[in-house]
Amino acid sequence: MDANEAIRVRQGASASTSPEILRALANDPSVTVRASLALNPALPEQVSAILAADTDARVRKILNRKLAALTPSLTGEARERMQRDAVANLTAMVAEAGLRVRINLAEAVKLLPDGPRDTVLRLAHDPEVMVCGPVILFSPMLTQEDLAMLIATAPPPSTITAIASRPKINVTVSDAIVGTGDTVAISALLANPTAQIREATLDSLAAQSEEQTDWQAPLVRRPHLPPRAQRLLSEIVTGHLLEVLAAREDLDPKVAQTLRSTLEAALPVQPVPRQADEGPRLALVRAQALKQTGKLDDEAILEALRRNAGKEAIAMLAVKAGVPVAVIERACALRSAKAIVGLAWKAGLTVRTAVVLQVALAHLPPDLVLGAGQEKTFPLTDDEMRWQLAFLDVPERGVRAWVPRRLGE
Repeated sequence: MDANEAIRVRQGASASTSPEILRALANDPSVTVRASLALNPALPEQVSAILAADTDARVRKILNRKLAALTPSLTGEARERMQRDAVANLTAMVAEAGLRVRINLAEAVKLLPDGPRDTVLRLAHDPEVMVCGPVILFSPMLTQEDLAMLIATAPPPSTITAIASRPKINVTVSDAIVGTGDTVAISALLANPTAQIREATLDSLAAQSEEQTDWQAPLVRRPHLPPRAQRLLSEIVTGHLLEVLAAREDLDPKVAQTLRSTLEAALPVQPVPRQADEGPRLALVRAQALKQTGKLDDEAILEALRRNAGKEAIAMLAVKAGVPVAVIERACALRSAKAIVGLAWKAGLTVRTAVVLQVALAHLPPDLVLGAGQEKTFPLTDDEMRWQLAFLDVPERGVRAWVPRRLGE
């Protein structure tokens, strides 16, 4: 299947595509491209004539239904019924399509504000995360009710995790995710800074984090952590997470006092060797020096990775991208290919370096690595990479941050 198919599907469905390109797409070898073209509301008559003689009956049927819905003599109800039938034909094609076609179609419709809703819902319910994931994460057409109903169908765990990572999910969806008992999805929910979670739910998860230790890191970094959850975590977490919790600016005064006492009491018993902090600190100083001399580039980072100097490479990427080292470490801990790509993009590195960073720092297997896109470009759009940076709490500088569209309540 042609790797450019998703781009052509998007062009065919867009009312802003030039007539010349639409005419070319009318003869596209992909039936999915021609079907999306048939639904285009701004289709020129010449292109409609070409599609009317299409070799695939499904394309002709979609076009006929759309044109019939535009007939002035029909009532509003009849036009709506015809339009629904046209969309239903496209949705049926999605059900019959192979995996690659469904992946390309999901990429094409994931950002459309007013695309075929039935098709979007069908893709969101797809069992393959490569199909449902982009739609669940980005589609402005999915409502909070859609997401809650999707969880109620007991989908694969990867689908629940995708929902947990979607920006601005409400408390109803969050409760549904927690109700599944999926520990990985709950961890993703806690790591999603824009997800709304009830205080009582956070208190409960904080108490359970004594056993589910993977929840502790996202909990101590969670915005708006209620006082009871703060107190519970102060009695559970240890090591650097205790320091992260103590550094929060919204700590309850009593919890803050308890944490200070705990940390001060621990110093004489478990003194931190001076050399323990010198490694990361020295790596950061060296990275800053390289930047000042204009030598902090792709080759410097790749050379550090060749020496297996991961801490140095992390410090270099942090300085180059202008973010705290903790942000890089979080992206690596999440093993998120998209997050690493976004950080490499922000740092001004090449796609080749972004691929190496995914393997060397995030330890991703080859089948999960995001390679170069068309013409050696980044595999994600600028909006997608900005969303990844926002997810990591990286502020935008000089560029307007991408803000997800408001979701239906």
